[in-house]
Amino acid sequence: MRIIEYLNKKAFIFKDFLIVSFLVGLVTGGFVTLFLYLNKLVTYFIFRGDPYKTIHNLPFIYVVFVPVIAILIVNLLIYFDKSVKIYGVVQISDIVQKNEGFITLKSLILKIIASVISLSSGFAVGTEGPSAEIGAMVAVQLEKFFSIPEKFLKIIISIGASSGIAAVFVSPLTGIAFAIESIAYEFFKNYIIFIMVGAFSAFSITVLFFPAIGFLSPSGRFLNYDYIWLMGLFVPFMTFLIYFYLTLQDKILLIFKLKIFEKFGKFSGLFFALIGGLSIGMILWLEPRAAFTGHHIVEVLFNEFQNIPFKFIILILFLRIIATTISNFSNAVGGMFLPLMSIGALGGYGFGEAIKLLHLAQIEPYYFAAIGAAIFMGVLMKLPFTAVVLALEITNDYNVVLATGFGVGIIMYITKLKFNLKQFNTINIDFSEIIKLKK
Repeated sequence: MRIIEYLNKKAFIFKDFLIVSFLVGLVTGGFVTLFLYLNKLVTYFIFRGDPYKTIHNLPFIYVVFVPVIAILIVNLLIYFDKSVKIYGVVQISDIVQKNEGFITLKSLILKIIASVISLSSGFAVGTEGPSAEIGAMVAVQLEKFFSIPEKFLKIIISIGASSGIAAVFVSPLTGIAFAIESIAYEFFKNYIIFIMVGAFSAFSITVLFFPAIGFLSPSGRFLNYDYIWLMGLFVPFMTFLIYFYLTLQDKILLIFKLKIFEKFGKFSGLFFALIGGLSIGMILWLEPRAAFTGHHIVEVLFNEFQNIPFKFIILILFLRIIATTISNFSNAVGGMFLPLMSIGALGGYGFGEAIKLLHLAQIEPYYFAAIGAAIFMGVLMKLPFTAVVLALEITNDYNVVLATGFGVGIIMYITKLKFNLKQFNTINIDFSEIIKLKK
């Protein structure tokens, strides 16, 4: 009799988990869709239309000072609530793995506001952090409504965060892989079914409104070994690019902040944010495609919607690295997934163009754009499995998948010998000290 009761109880919980997973996905997909539309609406309002087309029609002073004002507002929000700055994926991971406190509704709203301000004003950050937290908050509320035992709270949070990631990527398999590798790895064997239900149902909502990043020229299972042997050249090239990015982020800007701005005392953080805002403003004016999340430039490079000269690729790549690094250190709120993908795509496309110019092989640059995007993100975010799944889901091309697998494994090993990966340090402005000084 006890065995029957136990089995009935397990079946009841399983049924509730399926229902909750499905509802979490649908509701999260709806909220993430609204979040993405809000970003687009505010961006178009600030720049009077599509920024890639309108920026150079706006006054120079206006374009330059939009990110300055935006980053000051964001840092003010961070001063009132420190959790606003914490990247959503990292925070959700801590909740699941370390059983830390959950983000409040107030903090979530402030984070979404800060993220929208950061994204719409041109800072090179992504949307996955706030989206993961939207999903987690939805999951917690539904967990309460269905009265699921508290011991399953971490599982429910993982399902919600996974749904948010899958929704914002508009790529269910990549979202699932990302969630498993960065959030819910310890629950993989027992709870992958529910993560899948949540992720696919969230994806089913956002795919109605936002297209996934596409790759329009896949060769499927046909292997062109030119793309394989060229990895012997591409691996050292991409390793250099990653070293350059990490050195700029971890060394040069920290030295710049500590050595140059320390004489400003309590105002040093404020001055650094002002310089960051001005820098993003100048980048917006020089080349808008070097700013924002990077989604647009990835789409263009993957599918060659327009011919981009080699010199122009190098310029955008350099500006993009500067924009991403400055956005991170200026406390712009958002994720790093798409910004890192865009840098890798630019580097890969430039490498492919160089190979064509040197007549070393008959290849298409957009293949290396896809390989570079997956490798750069996978190495820097310490997500090799996600990188391979991303390459497979976006391209459906064995040339890209095989090269990505080789590249991300080798480069991750080389890079971690010198750098502590997955460290995106930030510098907070202490408004309390500034307010005291004014008083």
